[in-house]
Amino acid sequence: MTMSRPLSATTSYERLAAAGVRAQLARIEELVTSTRAAVDAIASGTVDQSTLGALAANVIPRWHFSMLNDRERNDAYATALERQVVPGSHVLDIGSGSGLLALAAARAGAGRVTTCEANPLLAEVARQIIDTQGLTDRITVLATHSSAIEIGREIATPADMVISEIVDCGLVGEGILPSIRHARRELLAPDGTILPQGAKLYGQLMESSAVQRLNHVEVACGFDVSLMNALATHGHFPTRLATWPHCALSAPVELLSFDFTRDVPEQQNRSVSFEPTTSGTAHAVVAWFELDLGAGVVLRTTPDNTATHWMQAFLPFPAPVEVAAGRSIEVELRCVSTRLSATPTRVCTEAPSTTQEATR
Repeated sequence: MTMSRPLSATTSYERLAAAGVRAQLARIEELVTSTRAAVDAIASGTVDQSTLGALAANVIPRWHFSMLNDRERNDAYATALERQVVPGSHVLDIGSGSGLLALAAARAGAGRVTTCEANPLLAEVARQIIDTQGLTDRITVLATHSSAIEIGREIATPADMVISEIVDCGLVGEGILPSIRHARRELLAPDGTILPQGAKLYGQLMESSAVQRLNHVEVACGFDVSLMNALATHGHFPTRLATWPHCALSAPVELLSFDFTRDVPEQQNRSVSFEPTTSGTAHAVVAWFELDLGAGVVLRTTPDNTATHWMQAFLPFPAPVEVAAGRSIEVELRCVSTRLSATPTRVCTEAPSTTQEATR
């Protein structure tokens, strides 16, 4: 009996990539079929809830509902706008969604609000919601990405205030860094206001094989299925930490700080030192953010805040690392555009001296 040789990683990955392309083409065909059905329904005047449901299933993330039901988030933004919008001013809202923040800006006294939404379906939802509130004369919805807006074309004058809430569990995942950078340079008046004004990422070493297994597998039913890890999420992914068994191995530390009133680089690398307070197996850094909305309003997504719709960001290590209490570990934290990652670079193998312990 002839044994087949195992495929090399390169050959295997090429086959996986080719299969991935076929899967995407099949998905495109499904979308084309669904789109044709919707077009036919529009043409025949038979559009109903099922037509909209089929369209929404393909293009609208379900987290929009939990986001809109997040009272802490909504109240924080509304309060920040009430305290900072100058009556009669022009406000630009990036990422309309349902149009909620545009409505809040108008209620806070803005004379004119321009809100942009790259998703045409959401843009139309926002447009109709705004119309039902009788604010179409003050709020203009643009079905476009903010980077496509130009002064003198989509908007007549620079905005006095730019507001946005395009943040994911790890802050950067929805593109807030490039969007705010472009808006501040190209769309905001020289003395204008940015909201949020800044943000900080915090994190701590975490042991949680349960969360690690949400994005990693080795053996199932006695079979090696580790090739599935080639399809795992690279960088951070969301998890509701409180719902999974876990053990914090260090105190929280500041990971990154962002000042949106100034240029923020799209890529940041930083070596972060953690001092384990408990010995164990570190699977990741778990991160959350603090969003400074100005005027004393701050939003926090700490793991113990179970009311927020935002989850925490799990930054898995390439491989678990054994750490000991009192022995520091250096982690290289990378923020590249919309993705966060963490890689241990040095684990201290020497116990701290008695003098060091006594001075802590």
